[in-house]
Amino acid sequence: MAQSADEMSLQVVSAVSNSALLQPGFSLLNFHGDVFFFGQKGWPKRSCPTGVFLLDIKQNELKLKPAFFSKDSCYLPPLRYPALCTHRGNAEPDEYQYIIHGGKTPNNDLSDKLYVMSLVSKNSKKTTFQCLEKDLGGDVPEARYGHTINVVHSRGKSISVVFGGRSYTPLAQRTTEKWNSVVDCLPSVFLIDFEFGCCTSYILPELQDGFAFHVSLARNDTVYILGGHSLQNNTRLPSLYKLKVDLPLGSPAVTCTILPGGISVSSAIVTQTSDDEFVLVGGYQSDNQKRLVCNTIVLEDNKIEIVKRANPDWTPDIKHCRMWFGCDMGKGSVLLGIPGANKQFISDANYFYILRCKGAEKDKEEELTAQICSQTSTEDPGDSTPFEDSEEFCFSAEANSFDVDDTDTYNEDDEEDESETGYWITCSASCNIDINTWVPFYSTELNKPAMILCSSRAGHWVHAQCMDLSESMLLHLSESNVKYFCNEHVDLNKGLQTPKKVVHPKKQPMKPLRRKSMMKLTTPMKKSFLRRLFE
Repeated sequence: MAQSADEMSLQVVSAVSNSALLQPGFSLLNFHGDVFFFGQKGWPKRSCPTGVFLLDIKQNELKLKPAFFSKDSCYLPPLRYPALCTHRGNAEPDEYQYIIHGGKTPNNDLSDKLYVMSLVSKNSKKTTFQCLEKDLGGDVPEARYGHTINVVHSRGKSISVVFGGRSYTPLAQRTTEKWNSVVDCLPSVFLIDFEFGCCTSYILPELQDGFAFHVSLARNDTVYILGGHSLQNNTRLPSLYKLKVDLPLGSPAVTCTILPGGISVSSAIVTQTSDDEFVLVGGYQSDNQKRLVCNTIVLEDNKIEIVKRANPDWTPDIKHCRMWFGCDMGKGSVLLGIPGANKQFISDANYFYILRCKGAEKDKEEELTAQICSQTSTEDPGDSTPFEDSEEFCFSAEANSFDVDDTDTYNEDDEEDESETGYWITCSASCNIDINTWVPFYSTELNKPAMILCSSRAGHWVHAQCMDLSESMLLHLSESNVKYFCNEHVDLNKGLQTPKKVVHPKKQPMKPLRRKSMMKLTTPMKKSFLRRLFE
């Protein structure tokens, strides 16, 4: 069953500079052969407010091109370590959606939301997605990261299965010393109905301890859970679980079976090479040892088989680095990254490789098969592996090309740091906008607060929300060519206003005196009258 090493090729991708977006925890979405990057480091900027990029790799150079959202899309924060899977639903046979659940925001807040992302249109210049948030009810899974989500099919119906992950310690159990510490989520299995958003949780006796950063594979009505790391025991047990979901007319039924032949691994990556064959690469087998062994996983109707396969020719840099990260690109390819901090003569923070688990010619010719595997891209640094706590291995890759087209190159250094200036300023004495707690207030806001220019003297920007502007007034001011003065300068504006033009009444021309009247005037009066008349 082992395959020859020449079927796995390792391609070096030129390190991309001038960006700090690629880091552990990112995700890749494959729509019809085009790979999109999601889960950037930090909040999105003006160059790409969606935080979703087309991953353009040409001539061994990696470029990121911004993608766009449709007008009816919701706000999608850049989530790291979310659970990800595809779902076809009732769409066309070749159309599918990505399901995104949970994850970490740049503020280290955890999400419990579920998003559905689908491709609306794509051409050589622009890619547009629709992103919608799904309302959930019932036993909603708590906010988490490092978990998995899969879609299973039974009796003509579909449902998603959520399992594992980590969350913050409950408020009632927190202490000052460990306020932001994380724990493994309870080993409950959650079923989510996509049509109605109903969530149901199941406690199974076979699942005793919680764990995260495992691998999950789905086929028909079955989900296989492999590996994972337990924080409570700090172990990577060679576990293999089989979850079987039955969807009758009544309540769903979930059963769990413990299978032999598991693998002790966490943060591994799975890519699909054929309808029933997957390749397992990467991950860790202990706190201080990467797992360089690759495996082939074959799923049949009611059976799973895991065998070793010939490893690719790992480079010395990959062999000797203490950690790595990456994600499935689809169609049997994996994007891998390693830290480059030891290479002092090279400024790039990370090095990237593309691991192809099947022939390059086949990879170019074949279309995307149904991607039914779900895994996180790497284990969260600092949660379990002690050596990852070091600042030396803080991942930050730079990307210098956010091209809208091949001739328009974007340089992130040209933009202001909006964390200190721009949108997140203290606009007034009563300003209450905080980058760590702000949420959209107006329907026109996406990921930055709406601002308006005050026309006082030198002029300055203020937050519309701090000025207590209604949405209709904000739209009126933005569409009309009128000056606006903030609450602090509205009185000054009144003092500086140009006085209204005073219309003076016209002087009536003096009527000439009749001769008889002139005769009545005395000589001094005549002289005075004539003097004024001819002056």
